[in-house]
Amino acid sequence: MKQIKIIGAGLAGSEAAWQAAAQGAEVTLYEMRPERRSPAHHTADFAELVCSNSLRAAGLTNAVGLLKEEMRRQGSLIMRCADATRVPAGGALAVDRESFARQVTESIESCPNITVRREEITSLNGLLDDDSLVIVAAGPLISDALAADLQRRLGVSYLHFHDAVAPIVDGTTVDMTKAYWGSRYGKGESERGDYLNCPMTKNEYLRFYQELIAAERAPLHHFESEKDFEGCMPIESMARRGEDTIRFGPMKPVGLPDPHNEGREAYAVVQLRQDNAAASMFNLVGFQTRLLWGEQQRVFRLIPGLENAEFLRFGVMHRNTFLNAPQLLNADLSLQSDRRLYFAGQITGVEGYVESAACGLAAGFNAARRAKGEEPFFWPRETALGGLLAHLQTPSVDFQPMNVTFGLIEPLGYKLRSKQQKNLKIAERALNWLQANSPLYQVEAVGDSLDKLSE
Repeated sequence: MKQIKIIGAGLAGSEAAWQAAAQGAEVTLYEMRPERRSPAHHTADFAELVCSNSLRAAGLTNAVGLLKEEMRRQGSLIMRCADATRVPAGGALAVDRESFARQVTESIESCPNITVRREEITSLNGLLDDDSLVIVAAGPLISDALAADLQRRLGVSYLHFHDAVAPIVDGTTVDMTKAYWGSRYGKGESERGDYLNCPMTKNEYLRFYQELIAAERAPLHHFESEKDFEGCMPIESMARRGEDTIRFGPMKPVGLPDPHNEGREAYAVVQLRQDNAAASMFNLVGFQTRLLWGEQQRVFRLIPGLENAEFLRFGVMHRNTFLNAPQLLNADLSLQSDRRLYFAGQITGVEGYVESAACGLAAGFNAARRAKGEEPFFWPRETALGGLLAHLQTPSVDFQPMNVTFGLIEPLGYKLRSKQQKNLKIAERALNWLQANSPLYQVEAVGDSLDKLSE
């Protein structure tokens, strides 16, 4: 059996390594941290979450919720660790980011089929040979040297966009005479609610808005161009689209009655989501930013309840890189021009934590099948994973990163009375297909009933 060498121990690389090892392959996982860090990482742990700590919606009536359940039922390491380190987040799956990364790291390092090498890979020349397969899961923050090597090897230019990280504050420094606990429409896991909410009057909002759009942003590097991805747009970029844009977006006040104001809804609300199990750290939901750090502190302290907040981490902006997958990759995520080489994660053109890990699952499993001389396995568009991977095979004049949506999944072919019923029926069809056809399906991994998961 051929060896499998994986570059990058992020969400995709860690999942790929786990899946390949589970198939009996001998895996070497290369990770450049801590010898060299990316602009956004802070630790040496695998699968470090550099943006939000949320893996987004949990229910099956949401496409990413279905994708997560598909991964659970196919032995996903990332989902196992996420479920084990879950923190309250209403209808979303959020994790204690440090515990999550630590569990992933410990699982990988204790796996007998996986050898971890802490070193930077700057070229594929020393890895690609007739006895090996290589999975590039270096992530959107791929090092300049490896990016240059891949660019020469592929003979194409990369596309770039920018991904912004939200700031984190010390929960004990939030003024609870102004902020309050609650979940939108009361849909939380705890009785008090899962979010800290900072309400604004119209005057408070307008002052904040004016300061936000006038605040100074961090300069771009010479190799970067200003192109924000819609799915992770900086709050200040969104605000520049119009006075009410963020008030109908991340600062939407509906469903969040203020107990300090006789249960009335505010003009705008900033939500803070728990970032660790100890509930000592909270991130500002939807407040990804590339404002200068001093400006972040000045402007975000205009939010009622955050006047004296201590910022544990400021938001940062970093370059993301992805391939034009429809032109370069086969359906099994191998390179069209060299099938010894696979790609996984955001570098392929999927967007999001869960999507990246799911991509790693597919790449690791199919690389292991090739290592054993078997044909690749393909998930159909009736599944969320199949729909996501089909996006990477769909030619486009301007190929862009994509989150999983029900729009990527094969329609039912008939109508139902409500969108929720339709989505649940699509989810039921997908999970039934996996049970009947996926070699990775694990009965013991199935937990809650379909009805429970639809909540």
